[in-house]
Amino acid sequence: MLRVVVLVSGGGTNLQAILDAIDQGKITNTEIVGVISNKEDAYGLIRAKNHGIRTNCVSMKDYKNREEFNQVLLDTVDSYKPDLIVLAGYLVILPPQLIEQYRERIINIHPSLIPSFCGAGYYGLKVHEAVLKRGNKITGATVHFVDEGTDTGPILLQKAVEVRNGDTPEILQKRVMEEAEWKILPMAIDSIANGKVLIKDNIATIIE
Repeated sequence: MLRVVVLVSGGGTNLQAILDAIDQGKITNTEIVGVISNKEDAYGLIRAKNHGIRTNCVSMKDYKNREEFNQVLLDTVDSYKPDLIVLAGYLVILPPQLIEQYRERIINIHPSLIPSFCGAGYYGLKVHEAVLKRGNKITGATVHFVDEGTDTGPILLQKAVEVRNGDTPEILQKRVMEEAEWKILPMAIDSIANGKVLIKDNIATIIE
């Protein structure tokens, strides 16, 4: 059974997609053992509690400096003994020691087709605003492993989404979530849980 900890900062829609997929049997051999947020009012924590999942809030403002915050976050993650960490809209840069300790065991969902519209400053609605400003006809979402860079780890899954005339950033964000993010993130977790993922030379492959 794959032990998963999910990190969230906001509404937790991707967390809900994971929970629903587990309930529906689309994700197998997997248990969400904890949900951690950097914001005590994050609705993702309520979603977790409604499923009987343990939660923690580790907020930067509660600590004297970044080093103290990093250590508490690492200790909190460690306390769950996870096999996999899922970043589901978590808007905090991970401590280097956490990335090192859980190398190739952390995945993130990004709302574009990496390497387009990714890296520093590209998060949330900012991604979709940039897509529309550039005039892209196709966008999408990417599940990738996390390394020390920003959106630079091995790509695991991607799914394209059409950009339509009249789209606003909010409309496009919703379509990317519904048509891509909520589909490929559960697929990625299920593939990892069932030993179907191989990483070699910084390339991730799903073995059928």
